[in-house]
Parts: sequence; structure tokens; C-alpha cells
Amino acid sequence: MGGPNELVLERADGSRHSIHPLWLRERCRDPASIDPQTQQRLQDPSDFDIDLALVAVSQPQPGTYRIKFSDGHEASFDAAEILAEAALTPNSHDCPAPRLWDGTLAELPRARWRADPGEAELSSWLEAFLTLGLVIFEGVPTEPGMVLKLGAMFGFTRETNFGALFNVRSTPNANDLAYTSLALDPHTDNPYRAPVPGIQLLHCLVNETRGGLSTLVDGFAVAQALRERHPQAFAILASTPVRFRYIDVDAELTASAPLIELDLGGDLKAIHFSPRLDFVPLFARERLDAYYRARRLFDQRLRAPDFAIRFLLKAGDLVMFDNCRLLHGRTAFDPSEGLRHLQGCYIDSDGPRSLYRVLRRRRALSSAVRRSA
Repeated sequence: MGGPNELVLERADGSRHSIHPLWLRERCRDPASIDPQTQQRLQDPSDFDIDLALVAVSQPQPGTYRIKFSDGHEASFDAAEILAEAALTPNSHDCPAPRLWDGTLAELPRARWRADPGEAELSSWLEAFLTLGLVIFEGVPTEPGMVLKLGAMFGFTRETNFGALFNVRSTPNANDLAYTSLALDPHTDNPYRAPVPGIQLLHCLVNETRGGLSTLVDGFAVAQALRERHPQAFAILASTPVRFRYIDVDAELTASAPLIELDLGGDLKAIHFSPRLDFVPLFARERLDAYYRARRLFDQRLRAPDFAIRFLLKAGDLVMFDNCRLLHGRTAFDPSEGLRHLQGCYIDSDGPRSLYRVLRRRRALSSAVRRSA
């Protein structure tokens, strides 16, 4: 517990954490500190004394601490809750950690779609998605617009210049290579937007062709492999701003980002990669030489068969994947063989994460009610 004016908490592994007084004061959950309905603070923490201290620390029962602060405020804290909060990294936010994968991924995360899944089933879908970055739903009715209904189960649709939903099929005078029958190398969608749409859903309405296999690559796995084997190349790609640009008759969109984006803790946050749309600024020759070598290494691994998975989307299949982590593409197909028609939409990354937390909170409340009964 530390001294009388200090709170030190110990984890099961023996590691100890000294808790800063202001950090702790900001997390007071008593009615004088936080609104019970909104869970929002009733005070601006910047108004607290910068030299705030603990003047008394007691432990009325195991795992619970009673703290008196130098400003006269008193509050109780649960040690497990404080340790869980202290363990959060800039990019974790208490959701399942990504499990990196490559082309050896034995079983794709598949689920039989139901319009009214139970909370346990819905949680299992979210667990798979948050862990692996994708889930494939089977048996989704092949009605136009169903992709929007399924997307609404997990978040709010992000409407773009392509519409609330977009049709992926070979069309004349296409304004994007996705709307042709050409093969598409691994890429992330819309890196020219700020912010980039976080999640993409693609629903197969009909597929009468032998080609057009869908491909996915775990960009985090490739980036991590690059970091381990070529740390200098990784550092260059994580620190070089790249301009992405999209031009259409009615739109001109531009945004800049590194190919590999890190969070403030240095962990992988997002991949921005679309070789059809990227332009690096005119840096000095030596810097550009290093960048082009690093990009080539990264691109070669993204296209390597040992990192990619391939699968056929059949009518009624819908794949939902993390557009900030996974890169997607397809093999070429012959439109004379028949129709290949997918419908897609985007939702933001925070939707599934929010739903996951809500379902977890409901489970916890239900367990607490059963224990008290």
C-alpha cells in the first residue's frame, strides 16, 4: 500500500504501481465528482491543486481503499478497477487485442447470420472481428441494401461521394478500378479521406464467375514482420508523410498520412496503402531513395502469397473487415462468364467497439444481479 501518504498497488505478477494523486483524483466516482446518469465529471480537473497530495490512505476491506486528498475530498476506490485502468495503452481502450495472422490462418472466422442474434452470439461475432480484423457472415439475404441493415447492427453508416452504399461490379466508364474486372492488389480504401472509413462491409448478391476471388492481408502482421527484420525501413515508412489523392467529376479529395501509422505509445494504429493513389513529397534525394526502398520491401511482403488469404464470396456471403488494419483486393474475372455483383458500405471503427463494451457491461450487471439474488 506504500506509506501513509502514498498509494502503491501490486499486480498478481508482483509488479508495483505508485498512483499519482491527481491521476487518482480525476477518477473519483462519488456523487460530488461525477454525474451518475451521464458518467461525466462535475468538475474541471485542471482546477485541482497541481500539488495535490494524499493525506490519508486506509483499507477498510481487502481490495478497497479509502483516500483523503489534501483538498479535503474523500473517496473510495476499487484496486482492481484502478489497476485495469492503469493497464490501458493508448490504442487498447479495453477491447480484445489484435491477433496477427498470415496466409496460414487455418479457419476463417465465419458466422451464420441472423437478424436477431442473442447477446452471447453477437458478442462472439464482435470478439472474432476485434481480434482478427474480419468476420464472414453466411446466409445473408441477397436483397439489395441488406449491407446497410447489417452495418447498422454494428455502427453508423459513413456516407461518401460513392453513396451510403456502393455497387461493386464491372461498369463502363468506371470512376474507380474497383468497378472494373481487373485484378486489384492489396490496398486500404479511401486513404485520401480524413478520417478514413474504419470498417468496410462487402455483400455478395450474385457471383457467376470463376475468378474474382477476394483477398485479405493482415497489414499489422506484415508491418510487424518488417519492424523485426528491417527496423530502419519500418521507421522510414512510419515517419514519412504520403499524400493520397482521388479525383472525380464531382470530387477531389486529398489527405496525408504515413503508410504505417503508430499511436503515441509506438504501437501499430493503422495502415494507409494504395499504390494507385499515393504521392510522396519531393524530399532530398537520399531520403527519397531510402523511402522508395522501404516502400518496395513493404509492398513485396503485402503481395507475398505467404501473408494473403483467398476465398470466394458466394451469393449471400458478407465480409466485414477493418479497413485500417487489413488490406483487401481480388483476382481478375471475366465478365462474359456472368454477373459478379457486390454491394458495400462503410462504418466507423468505434461502432463495434462501443457495442462490445455495452454487451460486456450488461453481462457484468446481470452477473452481479444473480450473485445478489
